[in-house]
Amino acid sequence: MANYDLVVVGSGPGGYVAAIKAAQKGLKTAVIEKKKIGGACLNVGCVPSKSYLTHAQWLLSAESASKYGLKVDKESLDFPKMVQRKDKVVKTLQGGISHLFQKNQIDFIQGEASFDDNKNLVVEDKKIEYGNLLLATGSHPFVPPINGVTEVDYLTTDSFFEMRELPAELTVIGGGVIAVELAFAMRPLGVKVNLIEVAPDILLTEDEDERQLIKSKLQAMDIDVTIQAEITKVETDAVILADGSHKHFDKLLIATGRKPNLELAEQLGLELDEADRFLKVDSHYQTSQKGIYAIGDLIGGLQLAHAASAEGICAVAAICKEPTYPVDDNSIPRCLYTSPEAASFGLSKEQAAASYEDVVVKNFAFAGNGKAIAAEETDGFVKIISERKYHQILGAVVVGSHATEMIHTILAVKEAEGTVDELAKTIFAHPTLSEVLGEAANSVFGKAIHA
Repeated sequence: MANYDLVVVGSGPGGYVAAIKAAQKGLKTAVIEKKKIGGACLNVGCVPSKSYLTHAQWLLSAESASKYGLKVDKESLDFPKMVQRKDKVVKTLQGGISHLFQKNQIDFIQGEASFDDNKNLVVEDKKIEYGNLLLATGSHPFVPPINGVTEVDYLTTDSFFEMRELPAELTVIGGGVIAVELAFAMRPLGVKVNLIEVAPDILLTEDEDERQLIKSKLQAMDIDVTIQAEITKVETDAVILADGSHKHFDKLLIATGRKPNLELAEQLGLELDEADRFLKVDSHYQTSQKGIYAIGDLIGGLQLAHAASAEGICAVAAICKEPTYPVDDNSIPRCLYTSPEAASFGLSKEQAAASYEDVVVKNFAFAGNGKAIAAEETDGFVKIISERKYHQILGAVVVGSHATEMIHTILAVKEAEGTVDELAKTIFAHPTLSEVLGEAANSVFGKAIHA
């Protein structure tokens, strides 16, 4: 029988980061994982999708360069080799986590955790004692009850990356971030892509200007986008819509969100939130039972890898009786790895207007930026949302090349309790895309140079 100060169930970005932090603080720690080390993000989510999106970006860059003499033959694309590269990236990162566990003397227990009738934690009949328990069990794909869907061989985001051959035509049910990213990943490889969304628009969680620009790029790539769709049924090779149209496919991907893995919570009788969808936790991520904590997809909020990591660090601080505050969703960057990329944080224009008396919103385009013009990367803009009295940074959106990196400059100023003034005074190197951040900040005061 093993006895630990902390047992973490789940080795995704929430679980493994929390375990390492706990071990660094002197807690005897173990991690239980029933599938592959690294969780969904590393194995079937963030990392493999970014590998495929990198391949797509290489091709898009080459197509842009073809106007100046560089030609790429898509007929010679070697998809199995791309899959091998993705697998190598995943394996490298899996090895990195294993090394960190060994370095920090964390016991990694491979197997499925459960609780017996006496509420003892067991893995394959082996009892494990703990002082504190952290549930980081993540989520699984949600498949809506569509007529006929159970009769066809469909993919989810958990099985998509097992695909070893490119389909001629891919139909995606769903219009959220993951669905749109995978559409961007597949179309440059020569796959015909159909995107079906039942909501009024795709990417409804994103900024409106961002959404419109990404939609225009999807259409420019000849990706068939259907919104407000009414799906009648799914047949062997097509999704049938109420208007009679058929969206054919060789492969069908259902990317309609994820549901938390609540099996262990149910075995323990832990309290759920008011909507009965997620685990209820307090400001220290403790559940309704003392000494049992939960983070990540289990508790809702922004279901992002880096959010889970931050929550895990806060939970460990609470376990160690250190002062801590819950993660502020307004300080978490949200990223979309399309082409161009998009990233944001904080309040939207509408949210800001509901809380502040005089809101200022300024957009500044990349179209006049020297580096963007030289690199053929003029699509996109920087948007800063602030308030007039103190010039606080309430939110920001960056759409453009390297947006997922650039957003952190604005976020860092906000987190350091800086204002738009500090961002406007920053000297940005020329020529860089980041100059647009300074221009956007100066435009708040009507002082942008290249407006």
